[in-house]
Amino acid sequence: MIADPRGLVDYDETGEGPTVVLVPGSCSTGAAWRPIIAHLRNGFRCVTTSLLGYGGTAERRSHDDAGIADEADIVEEVIRRTGGPVHLVGHSFGGLSALAVAMRHPEWLLSLTILEAPAAEVLREAGEEQLYGEFRTMTGAYFGAYGAGEPHAIERMIDFYGGAGTFRSWPQRVRDYAVTTTPANLLDWACAFGFALTPPLLGNLTTRTLVAWGELSHRAAKRANQLLGQHITKAAIAEIPGAAHFMIATHSKQVADMIAQHIARTDHKGRSTELLLE
Repeated sequence: MIADPRGLVDYDETGEGPTVVLVPGSCSTGAAWRPIIAHLRNGFRCVTTSLLGYGGTAERRSHDDAGIADEADIVEEVIRRTGGPVHLVGHSFGGLSALAVAMRHPEWLLSLTILEAPAAEVLREAGEEQLYGEFRTMTGAYFGAYGAGEPHAIERMIDFYGGAGTFRSWPQRVRDYAVTTTPANLLDWACAFGFALTPPLLGNLTTRTLVAWGELSHRAAKRANQLLGQHITKAAIAEIPGAAHFMIATHSKQVADMIAQHIARTDHKGRSTELLLE
């Protein structure tokens, strides 16, 4: 754990080699990366954490004050603890948080991998109003159901990403954790919709980046990530065959191989070997 005056932050590491910081998505903890680490651990130092309100990471946000900068802060704390610079990998909302870090401190990163971030705002900026509206329709129904006391309101969000029946297919303990952490997920969405992702801002990012999504993922999520890959300088893109949003669990070997290959392609020339902290 990292002790911070604002609250604890999950920190765990295993293995030796180049440092890879793995940031999970909503309703999850660093344990979600175990299938990936099982494939990476022989060649990498794998560091995991949990986002705000999940695992042992204390919530810092409120309904009146929540932004993507809050998530970037804790990921940056983790990077500081590693000694950096690092290869940063984020899945889902963790991918959006990783993107925020890359935009604030590109010099801390050797590479960036974004696995299907909920980058809804890039759709709006690109004029993709119908697809942006699909994100808004889902979250509106989800928020409304939760406000009305529907105990499994989060099922609406999970099935939007993974397809109908995804939530009910999960083990009971996983469903229970998602339900328990619904308040944190509602704050995650507030952060996502408040994160401006204009083409010029994305174009200023020069970190070597991989943006990937699942072949079977929701069309709005796929298009949002396609746009990230289109606008980020030096970005490569990949679609994972047969996968949907929860790819790090269902297609762990393919994802791990893709991450390792992206890191191997990263050009280390001219990179500092020490983390530059402000």
